[in-house]
Amino acid sequence: MAQLDTLDLIVLAVLLAGTVAYFTKGTYWGIPKDPYAGSYSSANGSKPGKTRNILEKMDQSEKNCVVFYGSQTGTAEDYASRLSKEGSQRFGLKTMVADLEDYDYENLDTFPDDKLAVFVLATYGEGEPTDNAVDFYEFVTGNEVSFSNGGGVDEKPLRNLKFVAFGLGNNTYEHYNSMVRRVNDALVKLGASRIGTAGEGDDGAGTMEEDFLAWKEPMWTELSEKMGLEEREAVYEPVFSITERDDLDADADEVYLGEPNKNHLEGSQKGPYNSHNPYIAPIAESREVFTVKDRNCLHMEIDVKGSNLTYQTGDHIAVWPTNAGKEVDRIINVLGLAEKRHSVISVKGLDPTAKVPFPTPTTYDAAIRYHMEICGSVSRQFVSSLAPFAPNEETKAEMTRLGSDKDYFSDKVSSQYLNIAQVLEKVDSVNKWTNIPFSIIIEGIHKIQPRYYSISSSSLVQKDKISITAVVETIRVPGSENIVKGVTTNYLLALKQKQHGDPNPDPHGLTYAITGPRNKYDGFHVPVHVRHSNFKLPSDPSKPIIMVGPGSGVAPFRGFIQERAAQAEAGEKVGQTILFYGCRKSSEDFLYKEEWEHYKQALGSSFKLFTAFSREQREKVYVQQRLQENAALVNQLLEKEKGNFYVCGDASNMARAVSDVLGKIVSEQRGVSVEKGEEIVKMMRSGNQYQEDVWS
Repeated sequence: MAQLDTLDLIVLAVLLAGTVAYFTKGTYWGIPKDPYAGSYSSANGSKPGKTRNILEKMDQSEKNCVVFYGSQTGTAEDYASRLSKEGSQRFGLKTMVADLEDYDYENLDTFPDDKLAVFVLATYGEGEPTDNAVDFYEFVTGNEVSFSNGGGVDEKPLRNLKFVAFGLGNNTYEHYNSMVRRVNDALVKLGASRIGTAGEGDDGAGTMEEDFLAWKEPMWTELSEKMGLEEREAVYEPVFSITERDDLDADADEVYLGEPNKNHLEGSQKGPYNSHNPYIAPIAESREVFTVKDRNCLHMEIDVKGSNLTYQTGDHIAVWPTNAGKEVDRIINVLGLAEKRHSVISVKGLDPTAKVPFPTPTTYDAAIRYHMEICGSVSRQFVSSLAPFAPNEETKAEMTRLGSDKDYFSDKVSSQYLNIAQVLEKVDSVNKWTNIPFSIIIEGIHKIQPRYYSISSSSLVQKDKISITAVVETIRVPGSENIVKGVTTNYLLALKQKQHGDPNPDPHGLTYAITGPRNKYDGFHVPVHVRHSNFKLPSDPSKPIIMVGPGSGVAPFRGFIQERAAQAEAGEKVGQTILFYGCRKSSEDFLYKEEWEHYKQALGSSFKLFTAFSREQREKVYVQQRLQENAALVNQLLEKEKGNFYVCGDASNMARAVSDVLGKIVSEQRGVSVEKGEEIVKMMRSGNQYQEDVWS
């Protein structure tokens, strides 16, 4: 056998090392890095490496109560934080707040009976779980739930679990508060014991906050009895520490000036783009689609080419807003922060489970401008919590009254749609509120949320450009000087004005930092991501569709019809495509008037447009009336040809009226009772033949 010389040994060693490296890549080295691992966690000084075992987390942090939330807009998360804080400060519970998507649930069967789980669950869309609650919901309501110790439903695997539940819903939707109801039923079926009633808040009736306050007091009473808790005087205990950093200037490279995460701070966008990580997209085109001076509706084309952002016709695009400069100035001034608005601060959780809602170090201005919902509605509980920090006793008494008197608060605050800075100005317009800790501002004001818009283009026709159709919101409050201005739509209007040559756009008296942090949005860019939807065309283009979309509710149907026109031009057989569209006047706000004519040419007799112009005659006419006038056609397409029925727009009035009219049409055309007609419409919904994309 030949002896190996030194060179042979070296070659073999290199080959062996290469082989080992190849087979261990992704296990011991070359592991793909989470693009967000360095966003909030490292920015805020917390340690990486989370456990997905909630009981392990509770033991590590010495907690006996976890408040889970399923939230889409931030309200459920806010309520969870408030319950956690109240449980700690009033009753001595050792609480933590937990995002449902951060943990696994197979070990809930080992949940000790001396601990408590609270579930704050919003219902999204047509009875669906929020994005972060999907996995939990599917697990706990599944037909064959599998827990760590085995055991089926009959063995009551969750018999040691004590829980509290509150739901956030909207009664204008058919599946009102279905999330909390279904989860409650599933947990009880598995043996868990609920403490207190399963609370339900109603955003549709405008009573969400009062529903929450009315539910929680008897819940705390029953919980105290069941778990032997003693109430004590609640004293404010900050969740976050705020450190002013004299060692850092605002222009230092490590200071976040509105960037959502570390990749953006370092100037390198990386996907995947989602609700934690927006894509800074170029605005390829923007134009006004109303022809009246006192109202605005924008059409925008968002360029996503090269981003790997994909969408399907019927999906939603999320726009990440920036607060108006006027409102940023207002809250900074009322808090007495004007002189140090650009001072650098570090924010850290005083508890290991506290999650800082934005990356730091940052500045007061950047935190308020880019991360806080400063124009949002105000809760009575938040006003009450600020009373101890009032500038004087008179002001303190007024804040206490507002916080404790439901009717007085409604008259002075909620009916006027005031934001928190406006409330503080109104209560004391002379003195600055310098005693308010910035930590309580972070705790009490929601994290600003992306706004979702139905995509008004077809992915088949323009896969690299996403169309937005958005009416700019400006609401005058009756009997008040206050005008509520849409945060995101006015921001988009400012971008449109700038793109069309206005050097200093100020829509409705508002200005925006439209070039973004460190001018990273310069050249007309906007932060976006895509959220996928179940609002979809039938897979067979020959299947008939009926669409009802007044106003900007026509947005997804522009995409639907755009797609069907392209299919027809490509020689495919396209079924009846019927659109019921309504607006005020054909000469003012008839969206895409010219485009419908183009689509008629492509689709021929298969496309029909029925219009309702509400203010062109003495008596107003709406889409539901046009629907009734065409009852025979509607019923034929739904019953005989098994067509799909779609509604997009206002949930509280239009969508409900359309549903009622459809039930009546079914009843009359098929010769059945009104009750049977309504039942058939419900069956259409459950079978996905009737789809809605509606908002309140």
